[in-house]
Amino acid sequence: MATTSIIDDSPLSSFHKRLLIQSSGGPFLDGWLLSIIGIALVGMTSDLHLSGTELSLTGAAALVGIFIGGLVFGRVTDRIGRELMYTIDLVVLVVASALCAFVTDGWQIIVLRFVIGLAIGADYPIATALLAEWLPAKKRGAMLGSLVVAWFLGATAATFLGFGLTAWLGEEAWRWMLASALVPGVVILLLRIGTPESPRWLVSKGRIAEAEAVVRKVYGEDADVSGLARVETAGGPALGFKALLSGEYLRRTVFCGLMYLCGVTPLFAMYTFGPAMLESFGLGEGNLSNFGYAMISLLFLIGCLPALRWCETWGRRPLVIWSFFLMVIPFVVLGLMPTGPVVLVIGAFCLYALASGGPNTLEWSYPNELFPTEIRATAMGVITAVSRIGAAVGTYLLPISLDHLGAGPTMLVAAALTAVGWLVSVALAPETRNKSLTESSGIGAPGDTASGPASAVGATTTATGERRG
Repeated sequence: MATTSIIDDSPLSSFHKRLLIQSSGGPFLDGWLLSIIGIALVGMTSDLHLSGTELSLTGAAALVGIFIGGLVFGRVTDRIGRELMYTIDLVVLVVASALCAFVTDGWQIIVLRFVIGLAIGADYPIATALLAEWLPAKKRGAMLGSLVVAWFLGATAATFLGFGLTAWLGEEAWRWMLASALVPGVVILLLRIGTPESPRWLVSKGRIAEAEAVVRKVYGEDADVSGLARVETAGGPALGFKALLSGEYLRRTVFCGLMYLCGVTPLFAMYTFGPAMLESFGLGEGNLSNFGYAMISLLFLIGCLPALRWCETWGRRPLVIWSFFLMVIPFVVLGLMPTGPVVLVIGAFCLYALASGGPNTLEWSYPNELFPTEIRATAMGVITAVSRIGAAVGTYLLPISLDHLGAGPTMLVAAALTAVGWLVSVALAPETRNKSLTESSGIGAPGDTASGPASAVGATTTATGERRG
């Protein structure tokens, strides 16, 4: 049997599940580290005497690091392979997290958060590309979407830990909060040791014998790479950064980048300054707002669960369109009635958290499905970088906006940005459900389901009965 069929049509196995757990480790730590900073900042600000500028830079430093890490190391991953980078980036993440416990000045925490961001930005294209290239087609969307569930698991665990440490040790516990990622980080690092290289990447580099050895180790001695070799070495010019900026790949880059940016910019701002935002709406002070922050984090996690099923049964395109539409509503409500009843404010935050499950699960599925092996990690890195431009700017400006404009106008700005995500999805979102990676990343075939939204709505029938689509 050709390996293309083995990979795309294989039943879900213990190997796939183990690889999912290993790949989920990076997003889990990402959610942990980017969430717990929102609680740690309270004690850190007084202990380190952070200025307003230092406070904003501390919140945004990791996002700037993710921008650079994704842009640089996505391309490196496509050039030297997934397996090696899969471990190196996690080592950097663990060491930088441990060092956060020993900072004595604001610039030190800013630098370390930047380094942590570099490692996170590298892990996005590494882990998602490796996982996507091993998964069967019918489970790919849900399993790639599961990575964001791992993100929210890490975020939820971290926020509840921050709440507990603050209740037990007071605001001085911020050092323990920042260093806490060391424990799960070491566990995940050990789990990743021995992960096999992507056979698709090996074949794309002409390393056929190595790809065959890897495939036979996973699928048995009867597996061969002849079918995969025909697909991955089908000819054509070598692809790199320039390919993402022209033709159909540019369209896909624009769609994925804007979808990601419009989805994560308000989300990261909420996670970084969640307690401060809740206080601005009059929902408690101190550790009480931390508890509310943790509960909202839990709702973000819950919102992802039905989306994992819907992306395979309903489809990617309708899921992302309707999710963005519903996400606009709570921001408009909060913007128009910032002093409304507590039930209204909490309800709006809850609706946003639940509705955001659609884009959240597709932010890592779409980029890996729409680009070929040769530039898959490069594309994921670039798209991650684009998204973090907005996330970093939003995180930097949020406390300033809350202070100078107030909660209402700030929420209306978030509503406008989310509405852009909806419009972009309506115009550009493709449908990739149940397609092999070769089909979903292909260009030029008539009716190609990855080439545009027209194909996503299914075939149509003309007056003569001829089917198109």
